[in-house]
Amino acid sequence: MGTVLEDSGESYEVVKVDDFEYKDPCDGSVSSNQGLRVLFKDGSRFIFRLSGTGSVGATVRLYVEKYEANPAKTNQDPQVALGALVRIALKLSALKAHLDRETPTVIT
Repeated sequence: MGTVLEDSGESYEVVKVDDFEYKDPCDGSVSSNQGLRVLFKDGSRFIFRLSGTGSVGATVRLYVEKYEANPAKTNQDPQVALGALVRIALKLSALKAHLDRETPTVIT
């Protein structure tokens, strides 16, 4: 893909965008169409996933993982460490506009 997404001086090169699927390591079962996944060259990724039943009362979940090679940075506050990737995901998805909401209801 080669698209580069940037925020606050951090750059992430997209290598793959796909439908996320989960393969259970115990029984080998596969759950397909679990969300939209964006993978980056450095191993970072984010996933948008709809959870809940039906479309009423469903929750949009955003999972963010960042690869960090520098051990000195691994104890950073997650809001700081993941901030650029979160902002990139929100900008790319226009999630705030689609949901008419400025902040999440839960951050874990």
